[in-house]
Amino acid sequence: MAYKREALLEAKRQIDSTLHKLDEVIRTFEAKEDSQRYKSQITLARRRVEAFTIARELIERELRGVPEERGGGA
Repeated sequence: MAYKREALLEAKRQIDSTLHKLDEVIRTFEAKEDSQRYKSQITLARRRVEAFTIARELIERELRGVPEERGGGA
């Protein structure tokens, strides 16, 4: 399925935002006094970071193959 460049850029922006939030979640849980209590949440967040990182890299690869749209009339 072909996606427009603007859709790919928006998807990448959303993934970047989610990755930033997940990094904050991981730091927050690791900084807690009893971080072992949050081990499953930390593991889940790290797995999500890995999945979103793969998605971002695939989008970036796709963006390299999608020409930029030029303004102009028909």
